[in-house]
Amino acid sequence: MKKSLLSLVFAAAMIVQANTQTNWVLDKTHSNIGFTVKHMVIAEVSGSFRDSEVKVSSTTEDFNGATIEFVAKTASIDTQNEMRDGHLKGDDFFNAEKYPEIKFSGKLVKKGKDYSAVGKLTLRDVTKDVTLPVTYLGTVKTAQFTKAGFKINGSINRFDYNLKWNKTIETGGMVVGEEVQLGANIELNLAK
Repeated sequence: MKKSLLSLVFAAAMIVQANTQTNWVLDKTHSNIGFTVKHMVIAEVSGSFRDSEVKVSSTTEDFNGATIEFVAKTASIDTQNEMRDGHLKGDDFFNAEKYPEIKFSGKLVKKGKDYSAVGKLTLRDVTKDVTLPVTYLGTVKTAQFTKAGFKINGSINRFDYNLKWNKTIETGGMVVGEEVQLGANIELNLAK
């Protein structure tokens, strides 16, 4: 009787531990959230968002089913060209004054060994369902933090989000490409 009661208590403790929620926050100094887009058909321009937040909540060690909340401030766009950044902050693209945030809300889904971020992406006044491939790089414990690493790659069509500016060059190609490659190297810290 004592053994079966002890076994029951132990099993209950394991279930509680397995369902314990962990919360993770972005380590900004070791993360980069950016994009790349074709320029003049023959080249690419890259940029990033200097002011962004990522929050992840998980009840599993492998992050399957974890919730993701991402916010980037559109006014923090940085392509290493002040004039271009000013254009991107204007109404031709992000309209940072009227639409100050880019948001993603969703879940991390694991199928076999592959992960995806599945949820809703909001740019300007448009929200669309997206699925972005994710690579889970692992978790490590240091003297100060428990960290988890992820790499995200995917693409969106900027016209789908009313990023409407469109000029063509003499040969007919677009000055700025339609497809935007999204890329993020994310390092998370376990929240204390």
